[in-house]
Amino acid sequence: MGETAKISVAGKDVENAVMSGTVGPDVIDIRKLYAQTGMFTYDPGFTSTASCDSAITYIDGDEGVLLHRGYPIGQLAEKSSFMEVCYLLLNGELPSKDELGTFSHTISRHTMLHEQLANFYSGFRRDAHPMAIMCGVVGALSAFYADSADVTDPYQRMIASHRLIAKMPTIAAMAYKYSIGQPFMHPKNDLSYTGNFLRMTFGVPAEEYVVDPVIEKAMDRIFILHADHEQNASTSTVRLAGSSGANPFACIAAGIACLWGPAHGGANEAALNMLHEIGTPDKIPEYIARAKDKNDPFRLMGFGHRVYKNYDPRATVMQQTVREVFKAMNVSDPVFDTALKLEEIALSDPYFIEKKLFPNVDFYSGIILSAIGFPTTMFTALFALARTVGWVAQWNEMISDPQQKIGRPRQLYTGATERDYVPVEKR
Repeated sequence: MGETAKISVAGKDVENAVMSGTVGPDVIDIRKLYAQTGMFTYDPGFTSTASCDSAITYIDGDEGVLLHRGYPIGQLAEKSSFMEVCYLLLNGELPSKDELGTFSHTISRHTMLHEQLANFYSGFRRDAHPMAIMCGVVGALSAFYADSADVTDPYQRMIASHRLIAKMPTIAAMAYKYSIGQPFMHPKNDLSYTGNFLRMTFGVPAEEYVVDPVIEKAMDRIFILHADHEQNASTSTVRLAGSSGANPFACIAAGIACLWGPAHGGANEAALNMLHEIGTPDKIPEYIARAKDKNDPFRLMGFGHRVYKNYDPRATVMQQTVREVFKAMNVSDPVFDTALKLEEIALSDPYFIEKKLFPNVDFYSGIILSAIGFPTTMFTALFALARTVGWVAQWNEMISDPQQKIGRPRQLYTGATERDYVPVEKR
């Protein structure tokens, strides 16, 4: 028998198995705890609870480690492409040259949307948030692609996975085009996944759009860095929705809805807004002093991370990419100067170092996306685009798990005890 953990409840000792993964902390298996003791555990936010076992992504927040199928995120962002990372997350191994070619070809042939879906966009107000549009359109995909909605069929799951990854850039680009009143741009099969998205977003029918390789590489890196991040709120939402047997399009729409929250997907927008508020580099000391003042509500956005208690490994790659994009686009903006100066100060100020408030991926990605030309309302939509592959990979893993059952968290009830109904005239 393996190692066990002894739990004492009201004078009664019960033993629960200790389970070990390939790396990371061991976990105590409490599935039988209620049957053994008549009690549940209480863990708001599930911060001490493993909701599943997974072989996709591993994070060590204390050491600043992020691995996809064992590969460090820095190596993938530097040497790989987003299509390679998609294949890796979905299949468990990096593709051969032929496998990558076949996969990229398959994705490129699924990028077009059903023409009737374009009618959905005209039903939204012009000023509708892109995430509102994406929630609606992605959910509506199930009405058009019922031939890949049977979650019990591995082949249909694969087709649905390919469709979601392929169509998300088209859906996001169309949301942007609709908001600015420009015509939709159809995808082109001879472009890369990321180059195609840039053309659909910034191209116009009146002239040929030339993809800038520096911008294309920067966007590809941003997509890689946001592809998956273990059991975060939106991924857990996708898994929970999928546990009921809901179709994959509905599950991903649920993930988009969760990601929309400012505490999750909106962090890079908040970081950029903060830089706009500071305005110019000479005002940074004033705002740092405010951030250190516990009585001041001002907070520096884009620093520190819920999981990473060390340097965010994704931020290291973004730090380099910021400079490449600024140079390629000849950026001259006090907001960007402010960002670089704030980064410099934060990395040398004892207050930031002591509290481990290092710049995170959101600090850099917002600056880059803004420099490329995306409005802040598109930031979370881009996050959803990139995270789709992670959601799909996690959903596939969950559906394939023989131990999978519908998610059903417990609660600590604090409401009224049983009482009798009183007729309205007597209340």
